[in-house]
Amino acid sequence: MNYENGKMKDVNIAYIGGGSRGWAWTFMTDLALDDEISGTIRLYDIDEAAAETNAVIGNNLMARKDAKGDWKFEVKTSLESALTGADFVVISILPGTFDEMESDVHLPERLGVYQSVGDTAGCGGMIRALRTIPMFTEIAEAIRKYSPDAWVINYTNPMSLCVKALYEAYPEIKAFGCCHEVFGTQKVLQTIYEKETGEKISDWHDVYVNVVGINHFTWFTESSYKGTDLFTIYRSYIDKHFDEGVNLESENWLNANFVCKHRVKMDLFNRYGLIAAAGDRHLAEFMPGNEYLKDPETVASWNYALTSVAWRKKDLQDRLERSKRLASGEEKMELKETGEEGILLIKALCGLSRFVSNVNIPNYALQIPNLPARAIVETNAVFSRDSIRPIYAGAIKEDVKKLIEPHIKNHERIYKAATTFDKSLVYEAFENDPQFIGKNCSVEDIHKLVDDMIENTKTYLPKGW
Repeated sequence: MNYENGKMKDVNIAYIGGGSRGWAWTFMTDLALDDEISGTIRLYDIDEAAAETNAVIGNNLMARKDAKGDWKFEVKTSLESALTGADFVVISILPGTFDEMESDVHLPERLGVYQSVGDTAGCGGMIRALRTIPMFTEIAEAIRKYSPDAWVINYTNPMSLCVKALYEAYPEIKAFGCCHEVFGTQKVLQTIYEKETGEKISDWHDVYVNVVGINHFTWFTESSYKGTDLFTIYRSYIDKHFDEGVNLESENWLNANFVCKHRVKMDLFNRYGLIAAAGDRHLAEFMPGNEYLKDPETVASWNYALTSVAWRKKDLQDRLERSKRLASGEEKMELKETGEEGILLIKALCGLSRFVSNVNIPNYALQIPNLPARAIVETNAVFSRDSIRPIYAGAIKEDVKKLIEPHIKNHERIYKAATTFDKSLVYEAFENDPQFIGKNCSVEDIHKLVDDMIENTKTYLPKGW
C-alpha cells in the first residue's frame, strides 16, 4: 500500500468466495463509489467460472464514467496466489450447497423444530458449522503462511464459529467479523424517533448505541440521538403500537425479502428492558423453541417469516441469470450506497480515518466482563490505522446472560466436535439447545436427528465423520 495526497493506493485485497452473487456485488458497488482507496481485488473461488464472471462485472463497473473507484479485478486459482502479499482478506463463502442447507433447515421439522434462518444458531447453524470450521481452519493456516499481517474480514455464517476457527488456528491473526443486523436496528430506532417526534434523522449513523452480545443475538444497553434517550422513545412507541409493530420505509437490499414488523424485538424489550439488535428471524432462533418458533402459526402471529430453502434456491437462479446480464452489459449495476461498512473499516485500518462500529472478535479484553474471554462477542470497537481496539461494553444483565450462555457453550462443543470428529459433542450440543425446549423429544429422537443431518452433509465434511 502507498499513501499519496490523502489517498491509499496499491491496496491488495484477496476475496475468498470471489464468485459470490451477493456480497461481492455489494463490495464492488461500495468500491466504485469511493476514490480514497484503490488497487487490486484478487477473486478466488472453487467455482472459478463464477469468479471469472465477477471479474468481468467488476472491471466493467470500474470502467464506467460514474464510477469514482479505481480497482482492477483479477482471478486467482489458489489460496497461495490470492493471499501472497495481500493487505486485506475478505471471506464470503457458502459452506456446501443449498441441498445441504435444505437438510439443515427442514429436517428438524420432523421433531417440531422450526428455523427461520438456519445458518447461525440451533440445529442448522451447528451442522453448518461442522462444514465451515474445517474450511476456515485451512484458510487461517494459509493466511499465516502467505499473508500473516493482513487484516481479515469475515462475512460468512455462522459468524461466531467462523471467527473462532480463525483465531484457534492462528491466534495472532488480525481478523474480525462484520454483520449488518445492528445497522438495521439503528434504522428501526431512526424510524420510530421520526414517527414519535416528527423530526428527521438524516443519517442513521447518528443513532449512537452500546452493543453487547453475540452475533445475531446482540442487545443495545444504551441508545441516544443528539441528547435524546431513545429507550424512552422506543418504550413510548411500543406502548402505543405493539400490535402493529413498525415498517421501515427502506430495507437493506439483502433483507428486502425478509421484512418483518419488529414485534419480536419489541416483546423482548418488554420482557428484558434492553433493545434486541438483530432481525426478528435471527432473534427467534436463540430463544426457547416453545416461544416465537413454536409452530408456523406462531411465527405468522409475530409477523415474520420462515425462509424456506426452496425460496433460496429460486433466488439463486434469479441471481445467476442476473449475473449473466451484468457480465454481458445487458443490465447495469446501480451505483448507490449499500449501507454496509466494510469499505469504511478498510479505510480506517489504512489510516485514512478513525471509525467506530460493531465487530465480532474474541472477548480477550473482557469488553463484556461477565462472558468468557474465549467467547466471540459482538461489541463496538474503534478502528484506526492498523488497529482495532474494543470498547468496554459492560456486563450483560443476568437474565439476558442466561439466554446467551447456552449458545456460547454450544460454540465450544461444536468447535471441538468439528476438530476432533466427536459426535457425542454434537449430541450434547443439540440436547442443550434452547430450540428443543417444549418439543417433547426423546434423547434417542435427538441423536437420530444428529445422525441423519450429519449423513446428509457428509459430502462437505472431512474424513473422520
